[in-house]
Amino acid sequence: MKAYITGVGGFMGPHLVDLLLSKGVKVFGTYYNPTTEIESLKSKIEIKECDLRDKEKVRSIIAEFNPDIIFHLGAQSYPTVSWDDPIYTVQTNIEGTLNIFESVKSLKINPIILAACSSAEYGLVTEDEVPVKETHSLLPLHPYGVSKVATDLIAYQYHKNFGIRSLRARIFNTTGPRKVNDVCSDFTKQAVMAEKGMTDVIKVGNLNTRRAITDVRDIIKAFWLLTQKGNFGDVYNLSGSKAYLISDILDIILSKISVKPKIVQDPKLLRPTDEPIIIGDSSKLIKDTGWSQDIPIEQTIQDMLDYWRSVL
Repeated sequence: MKAYITGVGGFMGPHLVDLLLSKGVKVFGTYYNPTTEIESLKSKIEIKECDLRDKEKVRSIIAEFNPDIIFHLGAQSYPTVSWDDPIYTVQTNIEGTLNIFESVKSLKINPIILAACSSAEYGLVTEDEVPVKETHSLLPLHPYGVSKVATDLIAYQYHKNFGIRSLRARIFNTTGPRKVNDVCSDFTKQAVMAEKGMTDVIKVGNLNTRRAITDVRDIIKAFWLLTQKGNFGDVYNLSGSKAYLISDILDIILSKISVKPKIVQDPKLLRPTDEPIIIGDSSKLIKDTGWSQDIPIEQTIQDMLDYWRSVL
């Protein structure tokens, strides 16, 4: 079996590589503007640079590798960046997805395509609407969320119209070792910097929101299970079962370090709009694949602290 990972240089890519290799899958990956260190990947798999907006290059790569599964993770994936550069976000996420599906269609091959979508597609959700089901309306609050709605519906359209074996995974807040630019990553990194005497403060944004946070290793396991047991054309929420108050996450981190830094709210970390609670209903995923969330938040945080201790 052969698997092609777009966005292998992102946060989830290296974790997915490790899982697939453990299952005896031959893996190929592409990256563009990687957000993680990719040198170690080169000793494990073949990787190439590819801007997913380059239709001909995408097509030639897929034609040459002829994968059985495509894990389409490549995207501009930061909501804050999407406000600064909405055009790049939309082009990368929408054109890139179209280029994947158009290549498969024109080559007349039939791999399974798992499209990494996002809980950001749902937008503002009230307390009485959670946990969010896949049938909830899609009203995103930023350009990134809009681009992921398009990614989602492109995958659906190509399945319905052309029989391409797509799966849509709406991923909720996910973190773990090597993650950057999310609340758990920012807090754990600053905490280790405080331990090492590099700072005496932890800068925070809004501590009063609640998020269902899932370890990346549990999410990667869901990816694999979906390709083996999911219903093609369907959409699945991938969410943890508990929504944590962000201030409680901070308290867990503070309990695991040897110093007591000052907590300072940074206005730059406050968003124009910020969903009060984000948690999804993963019952469909569990029913169809038998997935379970196995890694507790305390272990995730400990592993993230240990990661930062090893690299800072």
